[in-house]
This record gives sequence, C-alpha cells and structure tokens, in this order.
Amino acid sequence: MALKDFWKNNPIINRNTPGNGSAGGGQKPDGEKIASRLSAILVPVVVVLVLIRVLAGSFYTLSETESAVVTTLGQATVNNNKGLQFKIPFIQEVTKINTTVRSFEVGYEESSDGSYRNVESESTMITSDMNFVDIDFYVTYQVTDPLQYMYASEVPELILKNLIQSTIRGTVSAYTVDSALTTGKSEIQQNIKNIVMDELEEQNIGLSLIDISIQDVEPPTDQIKEAFSEVENARQNKESALNEANQYRNEQLPAAEAKADKVIQKAEAQKTARINEANGQAARFNSEYSEYIKYPLITKQRMFYEAMEEIMPGVKIIINNDETGTTQRMYLGNLDGSFTDSATSDSATSGVGTAASDSSAQLGGEQ
Repeated sequence: MALKDFWKNNPIINRNTPGNGSAGGGQKPDGEKIASRLSAILVPVVVVLVLIRVLAGSFYTLSETESAVVTTLGQATVNNNKGLQFKIPFIQEVTKINTTVRSFEVGYEESSDGSYRNVESESTMITSDMNFVDIDFYVTYQVTDPLQYMYASEVPELILKNLIQSTIRGTVSAYTVDSALTTGKSEIQQNIKNIVMDELEEQNIGLSLIDISIQDVEPPTDQIKEAFSEVENARQNKESALNEANQYRNEQLPAAEAKADKVIQKAEAQKTARINEANGQAARFNSEYSEYIKYPLITKQRMFYEAMEEIMPGVKIIINNDETGTTQRMYLGNLDGSFTDSATSDSATSGVGTAASDSSAQLGGEQ
C-alpha cells in the first residue's frame, strides 16, 4: 500500500471534518496533504542517500602495504597503485591484500602474556641415528602475487606451514642428533630454505619465503640435554684452543721464517767465503808449485823463511850462508822479540839458535 493511500484510508487521520466529505467544497483530506508533503521530502532524501552510497562505493584507498584484486564481471586484475583509487560501482569488486612481511612459529607459540609454550607435535623430530631432538623455527613470508594468493588455493598460509613442517622433518631426519645440536644448524636451515623456495615456486600459490631460522635446538629430556650441553662446551673449548693455537702460530711463524732466512743467508755467505778461500789457496799452491818446478831450491828457502816469519814475527834473525853451503842464523834477543841480559835467556836463545842452525844445516844438506 502506498504511503498516500495509507493516509487517505486511515479512519483516524482521514476523518470527516467541517469542509470534508460530501459536504466538502472539493478540498483534499488532511491525510492526503500530509502524505504528499512527506513524499516530497522523503524522495529527495532517498535519492541523495543512494547517490552518496554510489559515490562512496566508487572509491577506495590502498596503503603502502596493500595491493588490490579488482574483479570486473568475473575478470580479475591486480592494482598495485597506492592512494585513492576509482572503481565502477555494482560492476567492480575490490579485495585488498596485505603484502607486508608476516611470520609464524614452528615448534612453539607465543601466548598473550608474552611467554612461549612448546608445541611438541611440531618440534619433536627423529634424527638419522634414531634419536629425538626438539627444534624450533621462526618463519617469515610475504604475498608476492595477490592474484594467485586469492585464487590458486583456499588457505595458502596453511599450505605453506604444512610444507615447511614436512620439509623440516625430512631434512632433520638426514642428520645425526650430534650434528643437529652442534655444527649442522646452519646447513640444516639453509637446506630447508632452498627446498621450500623451490616448492613454492612450483606450486605458485602467491607466497614467497623470506627466511627460516632455527631458534632453539635441544634434546627432549633433561639428562640428554645436560650431556649434550657438556659436549657443546667441549667443542667450544676445542675451537677456542684451536683458534689460540692458530693465532700463536701466525704470530711466531713470521719471526721463525725471518730467523731461518737469516741463518740461511749467513750459511750461504760462509759457503761463498770458504769456496773463495779454497779457490785462492788452490791457485796459490798451483802458482808455488809451478815456481817450485822451475826453481826448487829457491822456492824451498823462500817458503821456509815465510813460514818462520809467520810463526815468529817478532824475532830478529841474521842469516848467513857460507861457502860450504851451510846456513847460519843468529837470533838477536829472545824469541818473542824482547831483549834481556840474563844467562837463562842467553842459554835459551843459544839453544834455539843451535837448533835452528841444525835445522838449516839439514835443509842445506837436502839441497
């Protein structure tokens, strides 16, 4: 029933009053007048509200961390422009996608009060040597393809988490518990990251893995945990000792090499000097021998005199050769080159002179 008819047929509002009804002079009832006035007011208000709604639905804004998937009659496109954007009302539908870097935990979860709770169903894993180990991971990811994110799968985050958990278990099972607790951490997380990135690229669900890192690795029991803590401490002490030893070696090695080079250079110098000296002596001997072949007697005498001069450089000697070929030597002073009047010195000098004369006589006899 129209609003005008409602006012016209309402018996309370549309009563016969003076000037109304059959006796009326052709004037409209009060209800009809009110309906006309309300219609004249409400119609423009409704039109204005509809226009406001249409205009409000024609614009949307995108922040720096958002992208939009615009669906036009079933055809979806991606809008990465930021700021105020226009869309066709009632024809285009816009879905905003958050493209910031997001994260989740594997093996633990954070409570509302800021504390962490272990999730054993996700953290407990078995290693290649049939031991158990608890490993916690922190994963960061980002929506890189909003269109695939919306339409390639219904729950892409759940697919990513299941993929990561499966990859973690498969990778950890290839390592021993000792390696997982100590030296194999970086290798494990790098292998997991490579495998997950390859799988995401193949499945193309609009998500990309930013990073995955191991937060904590520990044995599942306190006794095993304590034993492995001791092993880890021993490994760290070993690495510290090796680092100190390498540092000491690096400090001492240059000095030792320099000292060795110095010794080698000194030895080479001595070698060269001795070789030169030997060559000189050999050349001198060959020269003297050639002279000896020519003049044997003169050469013997000269060699004898040179030897005596070298042995007793301070002794004063007078050498006299007589006609018989005997060589006489007279020593002036002592054999050390000093002069004294003592009898003992004269006797010693005489004895030495006699001995020298005898030696000279023998040499003359040989000549």
